[in-house]
Amino acid sequence: MRAVMYRGFGDEPELVDVDRPACPPRGAVVRVRATGLCRSDWHGWMGHDAGIELPHVPGHEFAGEIAELGSEVPVDSGWEVGDRVTAPFICACGRCAECLAGNEQVCDAQRQPGFTHWGSFAEYVVVDEAALNLILLPDTLGFVEAASLGCRFATAYRAIITRGRLHPGEQVAVHGCGGVGLSAIMIAVAAGVPVYGVDVSDAALAAAAELGATPIRGGEGAADRVREASGGGVDLSVDAFGSPATSFASVRSLKKRGRHVQIGLMLADDATAAMPMDAVIDGELEILGSHGMAAHEYPDMLGAVASEAFRPIELVGRTIPLDAVPEALSAMGRAGGAGSGMTVVEL
Repeated sequence: MRAVMYRGFGDEPELVDVDRPACPPRGAVVRVRATGLCRSDWHGWMGHDAGIELPHVPGHEFAGEIAELGSEVPVDSGWEVGDRVTAPFICACGRCAECLAGNEQVCDAQRQPGFTHWGSFAEYVVVDEAALNLILLPDTLGFVEAASLGCRFATAYRAIITRGRLHPGEQVAVHGCGGVGLSAIMIAVAAGVPVYGVDVSDAALAAAAELGATPIRGGEGAADRVREASGGGVDLSVDAFGSPATSFASVRSLKKRGRHVQIGLMLADDATAAMPMDAVIDGELEILGSHGMAAHEYPDMLGAVASEAFRPIELVGRTIPLDAVPEALSAMGRAGGAGSGMTVVEL
């Protein structure tokens, strides 16, 4: 099969021919039809994820068709070769304490395509524990739109609705208006609440405004500008970028008893970023993490997409072929190189 591979962290990725992956007894092999290009893939390429072994094929937001099912996948699971599917970027084991409690998104033995094993920048990708982790796509949902749900839209959905506990009449700030940030804005705007989109990029601010958010200039003083625009602070603030500056500003944007949700990755030296704990204590603020979404939570989101309560296809900025991935991945490390909106690879 064709795949995009890098042999060293930071080395130029290449389009290569490699063997198609073997199907695990309890897993499946999916023929990839579309896959998202995410900043998490860039972090992995830069060596910020200790679990990646070289050489490596990245990619973790995908949709396609079942090409092969393992010999131990239960017949009563209902899966058949040819079914149109996606999977969460965290594939759970189904047997650990967290999985048994329904928290598959923080599985103790999780597998992540594109990180723990080769991913979806390839014609085929492995999904472990197929009966648990495969998700059937509605007939009305195309592969590009399904791939755009990937880790970004699903993560944003759970961050706003489940972890953020958004209520009518509240106000929301989203710091970082890239793929996951714009997803969070779309979801919050659909809930009918005031939303403030914070970024340093004019293109990102324009995209946030187009979705219905009030654009706020990021950088120094961003939290003050959010507090002024919202009349004293927001109820829910999300760091969708992942940096010491954006996470700090997100917490400072909150009113008393407000909730901060961290969904932008904080890796390498940023993993231990400082927090304004004086504000956390004085205002009884909540600091929450959100790590993807379990497969069993997808039906509600997919139903909302199918009913056009949300239109994540509007967040796709461009589609590219597989051979354009090396340059697109490299561009994510350059100022302005990532562009606005999501990039989805069509195979």
